[in-house]
Amino acid sequence: MFRPGAQRLRGLQLRSFPLRGSPGRPRSVCAREGEENAPLSAETRWKDRAETVIIGGGCVGVSLAYHLAKAGMKDVVLLEKSELTAGSTWHAAGLTTYFHPGINLKKIHYDSIKLYEKLEEETGQVVGFHQPGSIRIATTPVRVDEFKYQMTRTGWHATEQYIIGPEKIQEMFPLLNMNKILAGLYNPGDGHIDPYSLTMALAAGARKYGALLKYPAPVTSLKPRSDGTWDVETPQGSMRANRIVNAAGFWAREVGQMIGLEHPLIPVQHQYVVTSTIPEVKALKRELPVLRDLEGSYYLRQERDGLLFGPYESQEKMKLQDSWVTSGVPPGFGKELFESDLDRIMEHVEAAMEMVPVLKKADIINIVNGPITYSPDILPMVGPHQGVRNYWVAIGFGYGIIHAGGVGKYLSDWILHGEPPFDLIELDPNRYGKWTTTQYTEAKARESYGFNNIVGYPKEERFAGRPTQRISGLYKTLKSKCSMGFHAGWEQPHWFYKPDQDPGYRPSFRRTNWFEPVGSEYKQVMQKVGVIDLSPFGKFTVKGQDSVRLLDHLFANVIPQVGCTNISHMLTPKGRVYAELTVSHQSPGEFLLITGSGSELHDLRWIEEEAVTGGYNVEIKNMTDVLGVLGVAGPHARKVLQKLTSEDLSDGAFKFLQTKAFKVANIPVTAIRISYTGELGWELYHRREDSAALYDIIMNAGQEEGIDNFGTYAMNALRLEKAFRAWGSEPADFIGKQALKQIKAKGLKRRLVCLTLATDDVDPEGNESIWYDGKVSVEDPTARAAAAGPRHKLSSLFPFTVGC
Repeated sequence: MFRPGAQRLRGLQLRSFPLRGSPGRPRSVCAREGEENAPLSAETRWKDRAETVIIGGGCVGVSLAYHLAKAGMKDVVLLEKSELTAGSTWHAAGLTTYFHPGINLKKIHYDSIKLYEKLEEETGQVVGFHQPGSIRIATTPVRVDEFKYQMTRTGWHATEQYIIGPEKIQEMFPLLNMNKILAGLYNPGDGHIDPYSLTMALAAGARKYGALLKYPAPVTSLKPRSDGTWDVETPQGSMRANRIVNAAGFWAREVGQMIGLEHPLIPVQHQYVVTSTIPEVKALKRELPVLRDLEGSYYLRQERDGLLFGPYESQEKMKLQDSWVTSGVPPGFGKELFESDLDRIMEHVEAAMEMVPVLKKADIINIVNGPITYSPDILPMVGPHQGVRNYWVAIGFGYGIIHAGGVGKYLSDWILHGEPPFDLIELDPNRYGKWTTTQYTEAKARESYGFNNIVGYPKEERFAGRPTQRISGLYKTLKSKCSMGFHAGWEQPHWFYKPDQDPGYRPSFRRTNWFEPVGSEYKQVMQKVGVIDLSPFGKFTVKGQDSVRLLDHLFANVIPQVGCTNISHMLTPKGRVYAELTVSHQSPGEFLLITGSGSELHDLRWIEEEAVTGGYNVEIKNMTDVLGVLGVAGPHARKVLQKLTSEDLSDGAFKFLQTKAFKVANIPVTAIRISYTGELGWELYHRREDSAALYDIIMNAGQEEGIDNFGTYAMNALRLEKAFRAWGSEPADFIGKQALKQIKAKGLKRRLVCLTLATDDVDPEGNESIWYDGKVSVEDPTARAAAAGPRHKLSSLFPFTVGC
């Protein structure tokens, strides 16, 4: 029986964690490998001015200080409330992996590991980095499908990844029970690192390059100044900073609250178990690879001559530290843990014993139960925050050790060069908004933790915390007719089902229950007329005496004439695409800007920053929650809408990419003749409270034409199939113009092409590797994300950038 050893700690609500020990084989959480390097003492000096103040001395904050100082920034200051690694860093299990199910975070993981490989040599500090590789275990056929899906997306990345069979798995991890194992996903170079020693090495490097690390120095007040700088108050004194970076871990909410922000974060209790020496482990000739049993929902790795394993229990059993959200983190909490709760994770312990039978006779020497911070979607929040000048965040790290090195480099490059080095919009802190309530955060964090190891399907939907307050005026009308998708807090129809069709959520790596209904919607728009709810679009108005000058500066396109619309791109100084928006000139000097739902505050922040920095006299309003949008598209769209308005909708009177304000059956709308389907169509912008009435009127008017609904799945199929492109000339000195001239002079190295694949069951989902003549068709896979710029913008094939 798996039995607790004599050193198990009991009965304490909070207990200190032992840090002393000697180095040796794979590191122990009870013995930090870098401990023989005396901890670097805090600085005694103080600065009154700083270029960048970083709040928080965990591995992420210290990594940013290291990268900024190494890149040459002067006056980098890190303020830590107690001591370095306090919070979540010091007790972390320290796993490192090249793997990530997404495409962009692989680059962060890659940069972290490459830094950790050389950090000891650079700083002279032992970091305890072990790279035995890792294996994800598939014990079901659907897991094998998931591995195959992931392999299609890995070819253009620099890191190695392989599917391996049971024989190879047993060779690499001979202690496994192989009865259920079908395959493994193997990543060479994965492993684990000592978080304490890693942070101390980064701190040594930061100091070496000139950064000031000050602790204990709790921040007590943050005061923004009119010139964009900050006054940072501590018990040691005040400091003027050009920018601040909140990297405060589970204290990040409290730091945000100092300036009126409610960051959607919540601490989660995570446990892992450490065993004493196991003879079979001690007898091994080489270190075991890190094991991830996905069905058992735990990780397991060698810990000296024993094993360490950490489960992710279900959302029903996991424990949130929600009292910290309502009442704050207890004063003085730093290097403490919670009381262990083995019963909560017992089903995972039993799964681990079945998979690795030597655990059955192992003694427990420690159970670590510490706080880690979760955002609603489990991904961190990284970058500048909308609505507050020069306030940056690096918070919400559920996996801070593997993210720390890469995020430090990413943020450092962004701060120093004025633009992100590659697309990481999935980490944008502005993906959340006022709709992200505490109740939503708690529900999603619980779900995200419990879903840590579920199958990662394409087009995945998660349902906790839904719907939010962000429902369109059509939600009640449509919710029983369609499968809704979640877009920046909004519910939006993905596809519609008929009474005889399966309405359930049926994710799959193959064609599933939505395939035929989406095909019908596609034909509906191509042959008749369809209606789609586009209310989640981000919508801004810009007006004022400098509005034309501001937009001329922002967009790499001509400003449309009054009554006209175009598609325009905001570029970074290096000529990369930062955002793509629809720009409509409503009346002289008044514009309506439209962007994708996931880019709302991401794009608004950029616009506001340029307006303030350039001193433009404009008024910018976010109208996203005020306006609803209906799209009407198809060959009969004009015929249906003409029944409802006296406005002449003929091709001669209402040309493509024109915009006009009129009434549809007495409901005021702003209509733009445009459609992402590529078919004849209009987008109708109106008051959100009018959506249901407007929808009913249009649907009733279109009965003779066979009108019906369509969703975003069909819209994307239609959009991609058109693949039109046209680019306008631009006389103004817009952002990135000089960089574009240089790119053009050197010659383009890549171009966008459309491929048609013959398949009868498995369809491409995007970002698959393209093989040609036995090779992946990307010369430099490590540079792909950086060269492409924001993926979701560049992949938009909507063609009409010139306007009327």
